[in-house]
Amino acid sequence: MLKANKKSLIIASIVTILPVLIGIICWNRLPDVMATHFGVNNEANGFSSKAVAVFGLPLLLLVILWLGTFITFNDPKKQNISPKMFSLMVWIPPVISLLAAATVYSVNLGYKPDVTFLSELLLGLMFIVIGNYLPKARQNYTIGIKIPWTLANEENWNRTHRLAGYLWMICGILLIINCVTRFAPAEWMVGILVIMVLVPCIYSFWLHVKKGL
Repeated sequence: MLKANKKSLIIASIVTILPVLIGIICWNRLPDVMATHFGVNNEANGFSSKAVAVFGLPLLLLVILWLGTFITFNDPKKQNISPKMFSLMVWIPPVISLLAAATVYSVNLGYKPDVTFLSELLLGLMFIVIGNYLPKARQNYTIGIKIPWTLANEENWNRTHRLAGYLWMICGILLIINCVTRFAPAEWMVGILVIMVLVPCIYSFWLHVKKGL
């Protein structure tokens, strides 16, 4: 499995740490203390040293990328993880790294991006893509909704992931619509995340108790 994905992993790793190179190139133009976290009003509410801002997140995401890869390669049911699902897992850290760096660097270089818009757009697109793949995921211990009832019964796994797939795609679409229309405050993203996590888990438990799955 490693040999088959070696090229993809190398490229994803390079893309993940690419913001470090960009930060080094822009080093003298960046402030010593950089804004790295932003509230829903687009105002900075978290700050880090230049070194942490430039090196911290990309290196952390690189560790997450390789940790996820290691866990996947050692999954007892790794044969159930499709190449597309694995590729999706591999490319999430690089995408987050690039977009986070683009936001942080642009703000600290004096530009005024709409951070809330970009965050909702990114999350919305990610939820749609992940939701599209969730119903196709087969039982494994790495990727998917890994709770006792889905892991204990294949039919429970399939039904739960089918519901979660639709739910994640709907929530993703709502986030994208909201980042354009602003029909709801940005704080509602927290509620969306809670629903996306809790509803499939509750449904899985219901299947286990009421349907014996």
